[in-house]
Amino acid sequence: MNTEPIQASYGRCLRDRNFITGFYQRLQGKDPEVEQMFAHTHWPQQQKALRRGISAALTFAGGSNIVQGVMDQMAEVHSRRGRAPVPPDYYTYWMDSLMESVREHDPKLTPKLEAGWRDALEVTCRFFIERY
Repeated sequence: MNTEPIQASYGRCLRDRNFITGFYQRLQGKDPEVEQMFAHTHWPQQQKALRRGISAALTFAGGSNIVQGVMDQMAEVHSRRGRAPVPPDYYTYWMDSLMESVREHDPKLTPKLEAGWRDALEVTCRFFIERY
């Protein structure tokens, strides 16, 4: 999968400081249990982790093995044995929240590019769910 256009879209989104904050507001609004998951979150650290995590997810979806260790680590953290378990059903909330944020912050987003985003994110979501 060619993720270069998606990476460029992500770069456009990150130009606005509210991109990550807005994503978390949307995500927490999806379900009260999701909000509880973030009750003791150190937000500056979490926001930095998400920025890196999305970059790794897009690189991974592009077929690069360079981020395999990072992906394995993130999957472990979010597994049922990890320090921040994410039940498989919650990945729909994550993807929907991220795509809502991308639609708001990327003025060049097209339906084709949005479909590419969803395809790329699905690769990561499946990877995490398989390791839950």
